[in-house]
Amino acid sequence: MSYQVLARKWRPKSFDTLVGQEHVVRALVHALEQQRLHHAYLFTGTRGVGKTTIARILAKALNCEIGITSTPCGVCAACQEIDSGRFIDYVEMDAASNRGVDDMAALLEKAAYAPNSGRYKVYMIDEVHQLSGHAFNAMLKTLEEPPEHVKFILATTDPQKIPVTVLSRCLQFNLKQMPPGYIVEHLTRVLAAEGVACEISALRHLAKAAAGSMRDALSLLDQAIAHGAGRIEEEGVRAMLGTVGDDHLYALLDGLVAGDIHAMLAVADTMEARSLSFDSALQEFATLLHRIALVQFAPNAILDDAEREKLAPYAERLDAEYLQLCYQIAIHGRDELALAPDEAAGFSMSLLRMHAFRPAAGNEKVGAGGTAKSDRVNTAPVPPRTAPVTRPAAVPVQAPVVPSAAPPAKVAAAPIRVDDDWHTLVAQLPLTGMARQLAQHCELASLTETRIALRMSPTHKHLMSHQDKLQVDLSRHYGRPLTLEIVTAEIAGETPKERADNVKRERQDRAIAAIESDPFVREACDMFDASIDESTIKLL
Repeated sequence: MSYQVLARKWRPKSFDTLVGQEHVVRALVHALEQQRLHHAYLFTGTRGVGKTTIARILAKALNCEIGITSTPCGVCAACQEIDSGRFIDYVEMDAASNRGVDDMAALLEKAAYAPNSGRYKVYMIDEVHQLSGHAFNAMLKTLEEPPEHVKFILATTDPQKIPVTVLSRCLQFNLKQMPPGYIVEHLTRVLAAEGVACEISALRHLAKAAAGSMRDALSLLDQAIAHGAGRIEEEGVRAMLGTVGDDHLYALLDGLVAGDIHAMLAVADTMEARSLSFDSALQEFATLLHRIALVQFAPNAILDDAEREKLAPYAERLDAEYLQLCYQIAIHGRDELALAPDEAAGFSMSLLRMHAFRPAAGNEKVGAGGTAKSDRVNTAPVPPRTAPVTRPAAVPVQAPVVPSAAPPAKVAAAPIRVDDDWHTLVAQLPLTGMARQLAQHCELASLTETRIALRMSPTHKHLMSHQDKLQVDLSRHYGRPLTLEIVTAEIAGETPKERADNVKRERQDRAIAAIESDPFVREACDMFDASIDESTIKLL
């Protein structure tokens, strides 16, 4: 007897066994129990979340020999034939290979005839968004007023490409991605029924790799069973998937916190020796940095107490701005892996960037090799190229200027005008990082000789922790000590960020309008029945 893959063997046969789509099941069960049946249903969602499975269960519920029911018997001829794909009144059509108007006309012609053996003729059109424009137009009238014995079920992974005239004729159900917990529970039940021993930690890796698809999870489970010779262990699953374990991630994090670049590069060498995925490593490391940032700003968002306690020391030791910078380096490093000489070099360069941009502690700067260089001025006698010069004894360097101290005498005080434009001022200030974000999301409330008052929306109140740095930059710009006050309230005007976004949006709209009005583009769209994908229009 041939082996049947787990994804097909464990396909749900009833609404009771369907996993993770309770909101869809509830609506369909109530409709079947109350006999409030629509003539067209549209199921949307990513691959492997149950669109075709729900269509088959719904077809059984409509054609079961015991009557229209939310719990089809599964043993009558109609239920068994639908499960095996032999029911003559249930037709599954792949729109990817039958997308023309002739294919749709042939289907609609057959729909006019009464069912052969069932109660309803059910037409399931998969990947319906791939139908041509003429095919959509051909089905509109029948889709709006089909014969009493016809039900349409449409399924798609890209509902944005379906004409609104079709959407308005259907009941739309959006199937969500499977949470990892649901996948782990389902895989545990499958393995228990199959009699396969497993480690729960291994199933978590499979659930994560499935990315919300139950079908992908079952396919990976098949592969893991074969890889482990009938036993699923975490080490084997990690080797099969090429994923990076927590030991590597936390070793990188420890090296980052300690400023030990040699330890970080040693982890990279170990990963290369084990042929681990550097793309996955950067992805997982960025996820870990994201979790640490949550601990810093919103610790209650981490529901797992053990995880929160484990990340708390890192959240205390890592500077918030530096953490955001490392996150940016990690996610951009993934994009640059394809451009690097090889992935190992690209990964190592990302680690070197994180170390190179490490903030200085006090008056120290990080030098080559992970050592700290003192920022103290060397006042020892320096022999000139010509005659020796006697220099005075070294004097201590003065402490850094704090915001409340008077500026150096050599800095000319800039005049303060009450009509200073905040947008222009923000553009002139040498702001970086989160301080720049703070300035861009504020508007000027009042300005005097000694005080600047800003107004910021409560949405961005998490930026308030960077107020001191912005105050230093404003005092340096005007050449005098200034007091900065920021209040959270609704914005009355337009912030620099909003103005920049509006300007960019206007430029984008002009570019789209120019392309849409281009005679050559319009002629090509008419000739090939095409449309312009506005998301691909980028400003130079």
